[in-house]
Amino acid sequence: MPNTTATSSQWQLIRIRFARHRLALGAFFLLQILYGIAVFAEFFSTQNPQQRNFDQIYCPPQIPRFSISEGWHVFAMVQHVDPVTLRKTYTEDRSTVIPLAFFAKSHPYKLWGILPLSRRFIGIDADKPPSAEKSSASFHLLGADRYGRDILSRLIHGARVSLSVGIIAIVITFVLGVTVGGISGYLGGAADSFIQRVIEIVNSLPKLPLWLALGAILPDDWSSLRIYFVITIVLSMLNWPPLARIVRGKLLALREEEYALAAYLLGAGHLRIIFRHLLPGFTSHIIVALTMTVPAMVLGETTLSFLGLGLRPPIISWGVMLQDCMNMTTVANYPWLMMPVVFIILLVLSFNFLGDGLRDAVDPYGGR
Repeated sequence: MPNTTATSSQWQLIRIRFARHRLALGAFFLLQILYGIAVFAEFFSTQNPQQRNFDQIYCPPQIPRFSISEGWHVFAMVQHVDPVTLRKTYTEDRSTVIPLAFFAKSHPYKLWGILPLSRRFIGIDADKPPSAEKSSASFHLLGADRYGRDILSRLIHGARVSLSVGIIAIVITFVLGVTVGGISGYLGGAADSFIQRVIEIVNSLPKLPLWLALGAILPDDWSSLRIYFVITIVLSMLNWPPLARIVRGKLLALREEEYALAAYLLGAGHLRIIFRHLLPGFTSHIIVALTMTVPAMVLGETTLSFLGLGLRPPIISWGVMLQDCMNMTTVANYPWLMMPVVFIILLVLSFNFLGDGLRDAVDPYGGR
């Protein structure tokens, strides 16, 4: 049987080796699902994430069930308030069935604030009215928070903000890290020493006091969108030095190679030598650094928002949602409020596995 690997192009070898890395491939598809849901958040959310229902405060998750007669459905939850502790508890009312359906008709909304739609991925089946009053029928697949807002819908809308922070920040980090590190490693000498001192200053800045100062500086009358972009830029400005040092170290080793000298003698400019001839030689290291940057940015935004220094309500992010978890008594009684932590862990692990797979794939001739 002929060896197809020997006649494959570089990109074909990359695809073959990446497909063999099962964890990386699974992480890649999981990230595609997460980002796809985030892009179409209005469609995949079960209801308006800002809609409050004080009759469903701290409602526990309602597990979907299936039966031949009712199809997919959940049972209504009845709230009980302890007269002494005022703690709210719920019991299932099995006499009240709330039918569910995929692509169910709902209240009109606008996808991305532009495209008017009236159907959601999952919702109450309009063709099979619930046995309770339709106006009071509601369901929360992952429970509700202290205002009766649906956790699943807020998670989906929060994913759009938290995941986009990582994507925007990675672009800024890549441009700054590769440019500054490339210039430092290629030129060397006084320019290299100056740039390295700047990197050391940035690395020495204490992160938590800086974030506290940032939270105090941001005006209260700023819009959520402006605060979002400021937080993204600040996180990017603090996270580019590690990538710059990786690029600098590799260029110091590669700039004396014969192919780099040959390109210079043929008249290639410095920028062309850096970006066309030297950087492709250690693409795997850059890819790993960038894939680790995205979860670091998401964790940074989550930390800032959790401490009240980053994004603020009414904007929704995973960090903003975790502000409800500051009271350990609340977490002990209503553990579903910690659902953003589950998605953050999945995101970080997925990017780690993806980085490992891409690192191996872009070096197709290296041994494993």
